[in-house]
Amino acid sequence: MQKTDPELEKSLMEYDNLEKQLQVLVLQKHQLQLQLNEIGLAEEELKKAKGEIYKSMGVVMVKSNKEDADKDLKERKDLVTMRVGSMAKQEEKLRASLTILQKKLQDKMKSYPGSS
Repeated sequence: MQKTDPELEKSLMEYDNLEKQLQVLVLQKHQLQLQLNEIGLAEEELKKAKGEIYKSMGVVMVKSNKEDADKDLKERKDLVTMRVGSMAKQEEKLRASLTILQKKLQDKMKSYPGSS
């Protein structure tokens, strides 16, 4: 039985960790994009609204005016958009790191005894 190369093992673990980080990041980014969609729908409904307006404050609905509700939606949208952008940059860096590490691993595996 062959002993495993500790450096190869370390690289494989690093690759696995980066992959898991990427999966979590992509899921979080997707959830934020869903929030953006919901905010967009809320903005459209707010434009159509006549009369009393209620906005969600956690689990409670609070009476509000149209201007305040619109301002809150815009602030939330800006914040979520900024977070999505930040996550997109992180995703790009993680993907680049994974690509580089994958290439290194493939090169190591080619030179590993017993591989063809």
